[in-house]
Amino acid sequence: MTVSEEKQAQRKAGRAARKALSPEVRAAANAALCANLWQLDAVQKARTILLYAAFGAEADLASFAEEALRQGKVLAYPVCGEGYSLTAAVPGPDGWETGLYGIRTPVPERSELLEPEALDLVLVPCTAFDADCRRVGMGKGYYDRYLPRCKNAAKIGIAFEVQRVDRAAVDEHDQRLDAYATERGIYTWK
Repeated sequence: MTVSEEKQAQRKAGRAARKALSPEVRAAANAALCANLWQLDAVQKARTILLYAAFGAEADLASFAEEALRQGKVLAYPVCGEGYSLTAAVPGPDGWETGLYGIRTPVPERSELLEPEALDLVLVPCTAFDADCRRVGMGKGYYDRYLPRCKNAAKIGIAFEVQRVDRAAVDEHDQRLDAYATERGIYTWK
């Protein structure tokens, strides 16, 4: 099996595993995952965070976002653009729309746009990951192109434990993350 075929298989299995979680299990897992995130120094120290609005059965960071805002942290969300580019945008009060792929996304014209170097923390979704903090994304490479530009940010993956695989199918352009947070705990890469 090629790396590409293995990635496709891991994406399919990861999506199915997320979707198979009951609403009660998913709610408990989201709460535990968000609580685990707060245990990380990088999260405590971060002032400017890029996170994502959950789509489909992704791990939901809404309660994390509420607490981060309460603490005065600046929250940016990704805007997908041409050429598989990503922009970090802090949406204004009327700054949301349904964007590319049906994902809730900031409207760039009604948001403050941040340079990647301004971020202290990037929370990254995935379809599959391994204990060595390698990830299989959705397949378009938005984050793999963007993360190298986030020179001052800790990069933490977000997933449910059911998405963990023995070894993530990766190739040379796939970005390894600093850590992964799940409902069961934290994985770090050294």
